[in-house]
Amino acid sequence: MHITRRQACLLMPLLGAGTAWSSSPDSLPSSMQPFETLSGKKEGQATYRGILEGKTDTGDYLEVHETVLDSNAEPHPPHRHAGEELFLIVSGTMEFHLNGKRARLGPGSAVFVASNQEHGLRNVGTTPMQYFVITLGEKAP
Repeated sequence: MHITRRQACLLMPLLGAGTAWSSSPDSLPSSMQPFETLSGKKEGQATYRGILEGKTDTGDYLEVHETVLDSNAEPHPPHRHAGEELFLIVSGTMEFHLNGKRARLGPGSAVFVASNQEHGLRNVGTTPMQYFVITLGEKAP
């Protein structure tokens, strides 16, 4: 493909804008989060520990948190939202509801929920269940 000098000059402002977008002062900075420094917040039968939340240098929304859910509890009823989520189970037994299907999952299991898919979960074990959630795209309500 051949680009004329005129076309190249017309593209120059776009190159500058790309650099400006990627260096936005509002983007999440690189960081390390020692687990013992993160504070938890109890809400009903769940304790949430926020790890990070904001826009990345590429402009994508990213949120990460840890949840410890009491036995025989669910954080909320099944729901849908635009943001995508990745669940990583550390301990306990989770029953996950995804688009009308249910599965029991244990430590080391992962669940990916695409945008606007109905999903929910419950701790069906006899001990607290720990899992991490990574949300991408849009903040979950």
